[in-house]
Amino acid sequence: MPLIIGLTGGIGSGKTSAAKFFTTVGANVIDTDKIARELTQPHGAAISSIQKSFGRNFITTDGELDRKKMRDHVFSDGTSRRQLEAILHPLIRTEAVRLTALTSSPYVVIVVPLLLETSGYREIVQRILVIDCNEENQVARAILRSGLSKHEVHAIMATQTSRQERLGQADDVIINDMDILHLQKQVEMLHRKYLTLLNKD
Repeated sequence: MPLIIGLTGGIGSGKTSAAKFFTTVGANVIDTDKIARELTQPHGAAISSIQKSFGRNFITTDGELDRKKMRDHVFSDGTSRRQLEAILHPLIRTEAVRLTALTSSPYVVIVVPLLLETSGYREIVQRILVIDCNEENQVARAILRSGLSKHEVHAIMATQTSRQERLGQADDVIINDMDILHLQKQVEMLHRKYLTLLNKD
């Protein structure tokens, strides 16, 4: 099995950009958000359970999850959020493990936004990589990328592990408070570090 890195960070921290740079240096990257979208597209494996639990109103006429309606619902109702996570997370983990077993790269990066908030991933990953930035940058980037309001971004941040706790549990940290080139250089440094760790083993 390859070395498995769990990449995480708060909303707007730069996880997607960091993951792209890991792909560039040759690592196999598994994006759990992409898996979640596949599970909730028309005829996706999670659609039936979501419809049974939440009702037909949360499924579009095309047969996929109405993501905006569900997001608005679960971020105002913690019980519903946990209910949705109980449906999705086991399916996502199973697919991530399956894809990891198929990899041919020396190490795998699994991008898991809620890695520290969700049970089960600690048993999969061998190192936790946190992409970190200050809260002001988080909010600005999330608004720009997703079109969310400031209030919506803060609501999402409130459901996530605090910045201090993420950093406290990290094996590796990338500080993403500067430009994209600085982020790229940090990824390249970690790439070399991970290859060195593998060679020591």
